[in-house]
Amino acid sequence: MLAISLLARRPASVEERLLREFRDAYPAEARDTGRERRYEVRAAPSEVPQLDGRRLAVWAYDGRVPGPTLRVRLGETLRFELTNDLPQPTTIHWHGVRVPNAMDGVPGVTQPPIPPGGKFVYRFAPKDPGTFWFHPHLRGSEQLERGLYGVLIVEDENPLPYSQDVVWVLDDWLITREGEIDPAFNTPRDLMHDGRWGNVVTVNGSTREELVVKAGERIRLRLVDAANGRVFAPDFAGLDAKVIAVDGTYTARPLAPAGFELAPGNRLDLDVTFGPEQRGRTIVVMDRFTRRPFPLASIRVLDEVVATPKFPAPTNPRVPAWKEGMSVPVRGQYLLNARRGGEFGIEWTINDRAFPGHAMPVGPAETLPPNRWSRLRFVNQSFRLHPMHIHGQFFKVLARDGKPVDEPFFRDTVLVHRKETVDVGIVPLDRGTWMLHCHIQEHAEAGMMTLLEVG
Repeated sequence: MLAISLLARRPASVEERLLREFRDAYPAEARDTGRERRYEVRAAPSEVPQLDGRRLAVWAYDGRVPGPTLRVRLGETLRFELTNDLPQPTTIHWHGVRVPNAMDGVPGVTQPPIPPGGKFVYRFAPKDPGTFWFHPHLRGSEQLERGLYGVLIVEDENPLPYSQDVVWVLDDWLITREGEIDPAFNTPRDLMHDGRWGNVVTVNGSTREELVVKAGERIRLRLVDAANGRVFAPDFAGLDAKVIAVDGTYTARPLAPAGFELAPGNRLDLDVTFGPEQRGRTIVVMDRFTRRPFPLASIRVLDEVVATPKFPAPTNPRVPAWKEGMSVPVRGQYLLNARRGGEFGIEWTINDRAFPGHAMPVGPAETLPPNRWSRLRFVNQSFRLHPMHIHGQFFKVLARDGKPVDEPFFRDTVLVHRKETVDVGIVPLDRGTWMLHCHIQEHAEAGMMTLLEVG
């Protein structure tokens, strides 16, 4: 009895306190209402009216770029049948969605490649409401650049009454003088720098995207960066706009949008209200990541005035602070760098190992214990950008270059700047073998990928 009494009074360890903070931050299991939402989609070469109005040869889902925006309600099961009519194998990865491991779309790890003429059925119930997207996980530097990506929106069980729910998919294209997608993929320049940056930037496939709203409307604006390598920094100055979700999960409180960067794979959801004083105005949203700002899209506010929907902005009050996280030893460290060699003449490495893109990784994986708190560290030893993405899990940034940061939200992708060290906290809930990689497609193709085992 004395031993039991002493054990009961043992103070909780730091890891136990961090895990206690995490409790109910997001669900461990999917809800099941018994409803199923079905989609049948075809990946194939196509032509779209793109850019300056000329026909552009692309690869597309259902002949559209971006591909279809799929919507499911939380608790519903998504059944998605993909037909591959491309000239090469493909798969679909559900970026940011906590799917069963077999549905993750990584060839050689979770499924065989889907051959030309083949079909594959993805079936899962999303666990989290939010903004997600889907794209190939095979020859991504070519297949994404040719136009293969779409959006998955998982709606709350009871969606809030926004005036409009709008998606902006941000991308860039490297277009030749002849008006074609440049067919030279994985060039030395792309590989040695921050991936392939195009000479034409589009929002929803258009260089002149315009959102039309009425004065008084309150909209949910969902941003997705689907580019191979380009980072965006949208400027919403002058708008009543708050960030309410990052990478598909709600923030602990509404946040000012200034300072947010969208690296490839990142998403931002904004709650934007247009007051009567803005009627008749056109607002241009600029990108300010590069030295020369440029317009992304415009918002035209009509003269008509409507009543503004009134409701509290959605939040996740269970996002943990994890202020003690940096006192816990690092469980996994990932050194990010490059070296000469490999198929393309340069290899991007994690801990001095490179995995060729379409040979797909094999070999031992870093193991993380499920349902326990761990600290991971990304050390960028290079002078290039690396948005690091972990499949099947969310994580929270704790520090940059050893200095604690306050990010009241989870991520699935974090941009690691040149010569920067980023520490993150993670509680893996979803078992399986998952990818961890740079989401600059050319860096991943040249080897910056590894495996993470949860279980």
